[in-house]
Amino acid sequence: MGEQKQKNTAKPTFVFGKKNYKFMFIGLGCIALGFMLMAGGGSDDPNVFNPEIFSWRRIRLAPTLVLIGFGIQIYAILLNPDKK
Repeated sequence: MGEQKQKNTAKPTFVFGKKNYKFMFIGLGCIALGFMLMAGGGSDDPNVFNPEIFSWRRIRLAPTLVLIGFGIQIYAILLNPDKK
């Protein structure tokens, strides 16, 4: 009888709830999108300057998306999934 009780209570549980994982994937998507927007703009020839590296998308938008993604990740970790 004691062995059955131990087997029933030893169910594996996840650290986070479904809601936490949903927000984590949204945050990862924002971070990935931000890094994709930062990519490119280089020059094949080191003697030629390409001003495209200083575009608004690479200087303002992409880092903001990455920071928002990290904020969503922190929120997802601190979120209490049991709270209604």
